[in-house]
Amino acid sequence: MRKPIIGGNWKMNRGTSSQTVEMLKVLKPLVKKIDNVDIVIAPPFTALESAIDFTKKTNIKIGAQNMYFEESGAFTGEISPQFLVSLGCEYVILGHSERRNIFNESDELINKKLKKAIALGICPITCIGEQLDEREAGKEKDVIRNQIEGSFKGISQEDFEKIVIAYEPVWAIGTGKTATPEQAEEMHQYIREVINQKYDEKVSNSIRIQYGGSIKPSNARELFKQENIDGGLVGGASLQAESLYAIIKAAVRY
Repeated sequence: MRKPIIGGNWKMNRGTSSQTVEMLKVLKPLVKKIDNVDIVIAPPFTALESAIDFTKKTNIKIGAQNMYFEESGAFTGEISPQFLVSLGCEYVILGHSERRNIFNESDELINKKLKKAIALGICPITCIGEQLDEREAGKEKDVIRNQIEGSFKGISQEDFEKIVIAYEPVWAIGTGKTATPEQAEEMHQYIREVINQKYDEKVSNSIRIQYGGSIKPSNARELFKQENIDGGLVGGASLQAESLYAIIKAAVRY
């Protein structure tokens, strides 16, 4: 059975050390006894060190929201993956729809970042997903296939097993809309089919695929009950410890 993974993507919120520690102080005792769900928090870069220090020797892991594919150099404003490693960061979110659509990140760029993260031992949570016009045009599966082919180009089977995928229907992020459990399950199953064709059935059955798109305590359980959905990448609902805890509990499989 694949172990569910819940990621809290704080985006450009709670960026100070005090704000981060305040939330984690509440979350830490709530999740202390949960050992069958991986828990990852991705605060802004300015709060990473405080988050990592506060969660040492706990079951909460810390991830970054982005990184560059070069380790050093004249890249003003970028974050080196080596900086993340030196802090003790274990995860990184790559290819989030906001990075793709607001900052025009391409599959080629995401692929370079992905390879560097794997090389340095950081687990990449790699996001894929279609926009509303693409879904309405019936092109959602073509979009997903192209993103998988481009973002994971040249990734060996061994390295692919170190990746987490997050399926994000872009039309359901921050809009209050959510894909129905059936819609989400259909796309997750399709992602596994593409991976099976690209690698093999063992890889497609073992890789964890999160759902990301306006997950809330009220809809989490129905989403996570689906066979191919292995937890979620949570946005706004991850900013409050109690709501995130409710989503984490919904992912527990017995």
